[in-house]
Amino acid sequence: MKSKAEKQLQLKEIIEVLSNAKSAVLVNFSGLTVAEDTQLRRKVREAGATYTVYKNTLIALACKEVGIEGLDEVLAENTAICASSEDAVAPCKAIVEFAKEHKQLVVKAGVMEGKVVSIDEVKAVAELPPKEVLVAKMLGSLNAPISGLVRTLHGTIAKVVYALDAVREEKEKQSA
Repeated sequence: MKSKAEKQLQLKEIIEVLSNAKSAVLVNFSGLTVAEDTQLRRKVREAGATYTVYKNTLIALACKEVGIEGLDEVLAENTAICASSEDAVAPCKAIVEFAKEHKQLVVKAGVMEGKVVSIDEVKAVAELPPKEVLVAKMLGSLNAPISGLVRTLHGTIAKVVYALDAVREEKEKQSA
């Protein structure tokens, strides 16, 4: 049993995790073996997120402190929070991919930017392509009109050059 000071310290930790997280996923990990749990923790770490088991009462107190409402009904049984303060997609992707292979891991809910989101929304975020791909697509979209303008201007200039060349050839024929 943890002392009151240890519980207060852990409560502060949960508050910090929830307030700084771009996204967090709450899961029930009951039924996972130690090896599977270790594999999950490794996968989450590789994704740049954290995965920590907390007491439901402390999570509820932290949610109240941070202003997150709507998680009370999912705070039953074992609960772990997978969160990231850097990337909103990373925790969702890591948990959802692992849950596809291991049915014992159950997604309870998600938190995005301080708002509770459904399991379906967590899965939808997990399906998003990586940030680098989205940035590349956006840059490609921004580059397309410029490339089209360059091709159009090049075509117009080429037509003028061909016309001037034809005039030059015509003048050479007349002078010869």
